[in-house]
Amino acid sequence: MIALSRPLRQDALLAGAAFLALAGGVLLERGTLSWPPVLASLALSLPLVLRRRYPVGVALVCAVIAFLGTGLPGWSGRTVTAAAFCSAVYHRRDRFALVVTLSLTWTVLYGLAAPAPPATPFITEALLLGLSPIAAGTALRLHRERVESAASLRRAELGRVVADERLRIARDVHDAVGHHLTAIRLQAMAGSRVPTAAPGALERITELSATALTETRELLAALREEPGLDRLPELTARLGHGGPRITVRGADTPVPELLGQHAYRIVQESLTNAVRHAGAAEIEVELRRNGTELEITVSDNGSGGPASNSGGHGLRGLRERAELLGGSCAAGPVDGGWRVHAVLPWDPR
Repeated sequence: MIALSRPLRQDALLAGAAFLALAGGVLLERGTLSWPPVLASLALSLPLVLRRRYPVGVALVCAVIAFLGTGLPGWSGRTVTAAAFCSAVYHRRDRFALVVTLSLTWTVLYGLAAPAPPATPFITEALLLGLSPIAAGTALRLHRERVESAASLRRAELGRVVADERLRIARDVHDAVGHHLTAIRLQAMAGSRVPTAAPGALERITELSATALTETRELLAALREEPGLDRLPELTARLGHGGPRITVRGADTPVPELLGQHAYRIVQESLTNAVRHAGAAEIEVELRRNGTELEITVSDNGSGGPASNSGGHGLRGLRERAELLGGSCAAGPVDGGWRVHAVLPWDPR
């Protein structure tokens, strides 16, 4: 069996619906259905399957078939042809003038061949019926282009946020390594100049080296491929090792991939701030779906700190990430601690 692509299946369904509408309209108006309108309906509907690949050609074929079927009683091939011209101007912006010319020409010829005179002046009807599908197709195309442009701008903004985050991590790596290397150098100089201080200096150098390696690994881990909420146990185990007790609730809830990636980053930044700057002994993370939103709450019993306040770079990054998804993020002191609360749409766009 040949597998059809999704757009082709949609167009096949559209062609089927057009055939049923044409044949059904004749049946409802005439009370009977003969072979001529059935064949005409089939001939007019089948080309719609190729309307995306050959939009202008399909519109022209439909116009010819509808013109040939002008005398069929109760048959409304004109409507399907108008839809074909609407599709043509939607898919082929570069053929706008050609489609307008064909639509107006077909409308005039159809009106001249109609068995009954139009109820409105001929020119008025020709302009209305010839330009209406063009206007509709143009409006739909402009709407699609605006949506695509907005999506492109959102992706670019997300890329900027990610780049800023990576730059911040790089600065943190530089600061952490540079600080510890400077301290190690001073200890080594002290041990070389004062022999009696050498054992203590070596012990301090060992501690500084281990701390530098740990902090560097933690910072570089953030540069790996975007993780999801399934990586939260690994994150909490690493940050909670030898530090505060971290409790997570709701991490097993399946979430869309994009939402999971940004939710993880929000939790990661919140936990990192709490561990490094708040001096907390207990940290709680709760993820809860509330209708069409995901609520993220990270609370601790620490004292907060410069990196956690409203002017800090970390919180600004959290707010930007949440707002880009159409959500919000706020942080502030609570009774006996600090809390970060983010609300993200379940289907971010």
